[in-house]
Amino acid sequence: MNNLTNACMDLIGEVRTKTPLIHNITNYVTVNDCANAVLAIGASPIMADDAAEVEEIVSISSALVINIGTLNQRTIESMIIAGKKANELHIPIVLDPVGAGASSLRNKATREILSQVKIDVLRGNLSEVSFVAGLSVSTKGVDTAEADLKNDAADIAKKVANKLSCVVGITGEVDTISDGVRVAKIANGNKLLAKVTGTGCMTSALVGSFCGATTDYYTAAVAGIAAMGISGELAFEKTGAVGTGSFHIGIIDALSNMNSTCFAERAKIDEN
Repeated sequence: MNNLTNACMDLIGEVRTKTPLIHNITNYVTVNDCANAVLAIGASPIMADDAAEVEEIVSISSALVINIGTLNQRTIESMIIAGKKANELHIPIVLDPVGAGASSLRNKATREILSQVKIDVLRGNLSEVSFVAGLSVSTKGVDTAEADLKNDAADIAKKVANKLSCVVGITGEVDTISDGVRVAKIANGNKLLAKVTGTGCMTSALVGSFCGATTDYYTAAVAGIAAMGISGELAFEKTGAVGTGSFHIGIIDALSNMNSTCFAERAKIDEN
C-alpha cells in the first residue's frame, strides 16, 4: 500500500468526523444525486444557486463545487459571484466543466469562470479537460468523444494543472490526477457507471467533500475519484444483474458504507 492510499484512507475518516458543509452550484439533472453522494460520504450538502444568496452560503461552507451541466445566464452569474467570494475567504473550489467544447455558451462560460475565479480542482472527462488545455476537441455532449481518446491524459492533466495552478482530475476507464508534478492513476470503476446519469457530477461533489476536510487538494481529488470507482465496483457486484436503476441506488449504498478498510482493500492507485 502506498503513501497516497494511506492519506486517502485518513481523509475518509476526516470527512466523517468534520462533516464539512459543501456548497454545490450544480445542474438540475443531477442535483439530487450530488446531494445524496455528499451525504453518503459523510459531508453535508447545500444546493444554493441564486445570486442573491450565494455569497452568504459560500461564506459558511467548507468547499464550493461549480458544475456547468445545465447552463443559463442566471447561474453563470451566480457561479462567478460565489467563486469570487470563495477566493476571498480561501475556500476551495472544484470546477466541473460539463460539456466544455460542445457549444459556444459552455465554452464562453468555462473561459469566464476560469478568468475570474481561481479554482483548486478541475474535474472532467478527457474531452472537457482537453478543451481547457486549448486543444481542438470533438466533444460528444457530456461524454468523451472517441476522437479525443488519442490525447495523452497524463500530459494534458499536467499541462492544465500548471496552467491554472490547480489539481486536475481526468476521469475515464483509467482516471488520471495531477498537481502539475505528481501524477496518480486509478484503475477502479465499472463500465456501468457510464450508463447512469450523474456519476461524473457525483464524483466532482465527492471531490468537493474531501476538499472541505483538508488543504491537500491533490489527495482530496484522488480520494473522491477513487471512492466513486470503488463504489461502482461494489454496486455492480450487488446489483449489476438487476439493472441500471438498482445499480444507481447501489452506488449511494456503497458510498454510505465507505470506510478506510474498504478503501484499502479495493483502491487501485498508482503514483508516478
